[in-house]
Amino acid sequence: MKLVKPTSLLVVLLIFATLPSIAAPPRDDIERRIDALLARMTLEEKLGQLQILDGEANGNYRPEHLEMIRKGLLGSTLNVRGAKRTNELQHIAVEQSRLKIPVLFGFDVIHGYRTIFPISLGESASWDPAAVERSASIAAAESAASGVRWTFAPMVDIARDPRWGRISEGAGEDPYLGAVMAGARVRGFQGKDYSAPDKIVACAKHWVAYGAAEGGRDYNTTDVSERALRETYFPPFKAALDAGVGTFMSAFNDLNGVPTSANPFTLTTVLRREWKFDGFVVSDYESIKELINHGLAANEAEAARAALSAGVDMEMVSRLYKEYAPQLIREGKLSKANIDEAVRRILRIKFRLGLFERPYTEEAREQATIMSHANVEAAREVAARSIVLLKNERDVLPISKGIHSIAVIGPLADDQQDMIGSWSGDGRKEDAVTLLAGIKQKLSPSTQITYAKGCEIEGGASDGIDEAVRIARDADVAIIAVGESAAMTGEAASRASLDLPGRQLEMVKAIVATGRPTAVVLMNGRPLTINWLAENAPAILESWFAGIQGGNAIADVLFGDVNPGGKLPVTFPRVVGQVPLYYNHKNTGRPPDPNNKYTSKYLDALVTPLFPFGFGLSYTRFRLTDLRLGASIIRPDGRVTVTVDVENTGDRLGDEVVQLYIRHIAASVTRPVKELKGFERITLKPGEKKRVTFTLAREHLGFYNRDMRFVVEPGELKVFVGANSVDGLEASFRVVE
Repeated sequence: MKLVKPTSLLVVLLIFATLPSIAAPPRDDIERRIDALLARMTLEEKLGQLQILDGEANGNYRPEHLEMIRKGLLGSTLNVRGAKRTNELQHIAVEQSRLKIPVLFGFDVIHGYRTIFPISLGESASWDPAAVERSASIAAAESAASGVRWTFAPMVDIARDPRWGRISEGAGEDPYLGAVMAGARVRGFQGKDYSAPDKIVACAKHWVAYGAAEGGRDYNTTDVSERALRETYFPPFKAALDAGVGTFMSAFNDLNGVPTSANPFTLTTVLRREWKFDGFVVSDYESIKELINHGLAANEAEAARAALSAGVDMEMVSRLYKEYAPQLIREGKLSKANIDEAVRRILRIKFRLGLFERPYTEEAREQATIMSHANVEAAREVAARSIVLLKNERDVLPISKGIHSIAVIGPLADDQQDMIGSWSGDGRKEDAVTLLAGIKQKLSPSTQITYAKGCEIEGGASDGIDEAVRIARDADVAIIAVGESAAMTGEAASRASLDLPGRQLEMVKAIVATGRPTAVVLMNGRPLTINWLAENAPAILESWFAGIQGGNAIADVLFGDVNPGGKLPVTFPRVVGQVPLYYNHKNTGRPPDPNNKYTSKYLDALVTPLFPFGFGLSYTRFRLTDLRLGASIIRPDGRVTVTVDVENTGDRLGDEVVQLYIRHIAASVTRPVKELKGFERITLKPGEKKRVTFTLAREHLGFYNRDMRFVVEPGELKVFVGANSVDGLEASFRVVE
C-alpha cells in the first residue's frame, strides 16, 4: 500500500495555508452576476449549461468535450477526474469560451474517493454521525484535490427490501437514522462553505422513493402514498436540504404513475415551493430519455418538455434538451423563462462553489492529499466502528494473539477487489488490505497461519472444500470469510435469493463439523438469510464491504484491539419470503398470535426477524436502568426529557448505542409499533456508569393527520429505551390540549 510520507503531509498543509481564502460571493452579488450572464447568453449557450456528459471510466475526457466547452455547449461532466485533466478542460472554458463560464466536474464519490471507506450501509452501522461526517470530509478533500467539485452523493433512499442491490449505498430502513446520516454526509462533503478548497457540493439522491422499487428489482415501479412519502421517504432528503445540500438528483422510478424525472409534485410542489430549495436538480443517467419507455412521453421532444417543465434542470448524458428545446420554444410548448430559471439554478451553484473566482485545482495538492497516512488511518477506524458482532457463543472472540495456529478460509478472505465494494470511486484494489493480510500483520511470526480459498463465491465448484476442512482441523481456530462479491450489490444488482451464493454454506458446515472454534466473517452489501450460521456457527461478525483498510479493521476486532460496537441499520430476515420486513411496521387488527391461526403470520415460517434492527453485541456487557421521564403530561408544543442510566458491567472498555423509540397508543391515523427518535453511541470503561439524556419535542412526536397536516395530537405515548428495537425499558406520558 502506498502511504504518503510525513514530509508530504507537511507539503499539503503548507499548500492549504497558502491557498487564497476566496469565499463565494454574497448572495445578492451572485444573482446580479447571473442576470448579467443570462442577458448575454445565446439559447445554445444556455442549453449547454443544462448538459452534463460522461467521460471515460479511467477519468479521461472525450475528444468532443474540448470543442463543446470551447463553444459553450457543455457545462458539466461526470467521471472526468484528476487535477491535470480537469485543469485542461477548465482552461478552455475560462480562457477560450466566449462567456468564460467554468465547468463543473462531478463523480460518484459514494464512500470515498481514493481512500475507500466502508460502504454507506456499513458506515451507517456505526450509528456514529461524527464518523460518517469525517469519512465524507476526507472524501471531499481528496475529490477537490483531483478537480472533482461535485459528488453524486449522499444516496439517502430508504430501503426495506434487501433484494434491492442499492440498499448498500444508503443508511437502511429507518427514516430517522437515514435523516441523521444524510445530514452528516452533507456536512462532511460541503462543510459550512463548499467554496472552501477542500470541500465539494453534494447531491441528495434519488429523489424520490427509488428504494421502494417493487420486488426489490432495480429501476422498477413504485406506488407509494403521500403519507408514506412524507413520513418515510422524504425525511432524509429534508435533512440533507436542512444541512445545506446544493443539488438533488431525480430518480429512475415511476412514482404513482408519474416518473420521478418528470414529476411536478415532487420536483416543484414539494422541493421548490414547500422546501424553498434554490439549488439545481440533475437527472439520473438518461432518465429523461427513459420517459419514453415509461410511457409518459411518446417521443424525445415530449420527454424533454416533461422533464424541463417539471423541474429537472440538468440532463445527464442524453441530449434531448439541446436537441428539442429550440423547437419546443418555437411551438409555444416551453418558455424561455423556464430555460432561464434552470440555467440560473446551475450558475448559482457554480458561483457558490467559487468556481468563477478559483476555477483551477492546485496540482501539487493532489499527490499530497490522496491516500495520506491520516486518511488511511481514518478508513481503518471507521471500518472498525462499522462492524457488528451478531453472535459470540462461548466467547470465541476475541482471539488471543498468542494462539499457536489459525486457519483463514473462504473466497473473500484474500480478495482485494471485493473488499472495497461497489461504487468505489477512484479506489484501486491494490490499495486494499485483505482479511488474510490484516491477520498476518496483526500476529507475530510465531503464529502459524494457513489459508485455503475453499470455494468460489458463486458457482458449483467444490474442489477446495476438502483442503479447507483439512487446514481447519489442524488449526486452533478457523476464521471463515464468506458473503457476496462486490458486483452482486449496488446498482443493477438485485437478487431474488438472499442466501449465501455458491457452495459457501456447504463449506462452512463442513468446517464447523470439525469441532474447531470458528468465527464467520460476513462481507456483503445487504442483509442475508443466514439461519444455519445463526444457529450453528459459534461467532459471526458482520463486516460489510469494509474498504481499503477492511482487513486491518476486521483483525483489530477479531483479536480484541477494538471492541465491536456497531448495530444493524436494517433488519435481517429469516427467509426471503418475509420481505419486506422492517421494525417500524403497523400492528394490523390481528397481530401475530401463535395460538390463533387467524392472525397475521406465516404457516411455514416465523414472522420475527433473524436479527432485529438496531441489534449488535459487544465483548463486554451493558445494563440499562432507571428510565425516567421529565414529565408525565405535556402540551402539544411541549417537550419531555428522557433519561436512562447505562453501566458497563463487563471487564472490557466498550461502546453501547442507546436507542430511543416511541409509540402512539391511539391516534387519528394508525401509527407504527415503534419509531426511532433518538440514539447515542457512548464509550464506557468497566464498571463505569453514565446518564444518557434525550429530549422529545414536536418534531419527534408529530405526524401527518388525515388532512396531511403535521400535528401533535393528544393521547398516550409509550417510550422505549434499549440496545436494539426489540429489548428495552418502558415508560409512558400523555399529550393533552
